[in-house]
Amino acid sequence: MKVLLTGAAGQLGQALLASAPQGLELLASSRSGGGDLLALDLSDPSACKAAVEEYRPDWVINAGAYTAVDKAESEPELAEAVNAGAPEALAAALKQRNGRLLQLSTDFVFNGRQGAPYRTDQPRDPLGVYGATKARGEEAVEAAFGGNGDGFILRTSWVMGPVGRNFALTMLRLHREKDELNVVADQVGCPSSTLNLASACWQAIQRRSEGIELPPVMHWSDAGAASWYDVAVAVGELGVELGLLKQTACVNPITTIDYPTPARRPAYSLLDCQGSRQDLDLKAEHWRSALRDVLKNVAH
Repeated sequence: MKVLLTGAAGQLGQALLASAPQGLELLASSRSGGGDLLALDLSDPSACKAAVEEYRPDWVINAGAYTAVDKAESEPELAEAVNAGAPEALAAALKQRNGRLLQLSTDFVFNGRQGAPYRTDQPRDPLGVYGATKARGEEAVEAAFGGNGDGFILRTSWVMGPVGRNFALTMLRLHREKDELNVVADQVGCPSSTLNLASACWQAIQRRSEGIELPPVMHWSDAGAASWYDVAVAVGELGVELGLLKQTACVNPITTIDYPTPARRPAYSLLDCQGSRQDLDLKAEHWRSALRDVLKNVAH
């Protein structure tokens, strides 16, 4: 089986590379390439189409994305090209060659106004440019494959890993540098360890390749619920426990109004992952335990 991975230099991409099953041919790509990575610019639909035609993968894992939520508000064209144009081009090319697509997406396709976890079948209603472009990427995949079992959307939330740029690593740095931190406490979701998310991706591909039917949209995060404040506190506590920090900063809870940003964010974006965990035959791990595993893998 041949798999083309986009976004291989990112935090999820690196986790997917590290956990790739034995026996498959993995073609890893990033925007600029270099080293063992192929160059693939997701903002160029012709390049996406050409990559599928040249490499003829059985699967594409589209882990690459424009993820700068606030910056997307001032760069909507680029966010649109990467988050919507690339999956559309990849899906069209794959369908012509009977290939399959695993499209990574986000909790930000929802508006966050309900007080219960979002089901996979609920309507999309994003608040900002980032969520809107990811939603259009989902729609493009659905339009191309028509629910025929070859195009899958895997939504996730608050992705955090031991490498790259993410909230956990930022908080770890700020705990070292500052005595006091102000962190938003009225936005609720759940962290997703790149280690567990990568396992979910590979499990989806494995099960579908074995002929097991999977729903066209799945949800994956670690278990439980948290605010950004909760995660910031946990990073400090676990950082001390693991010897990454000498002491924690004092973390103060603040409201979204106290910390204005260019992009609006959903106040409650917890994903209902129960059915997807059953479909993937994977057990849940509480986010704090998963976060501990992430931090254990951070280089001192």
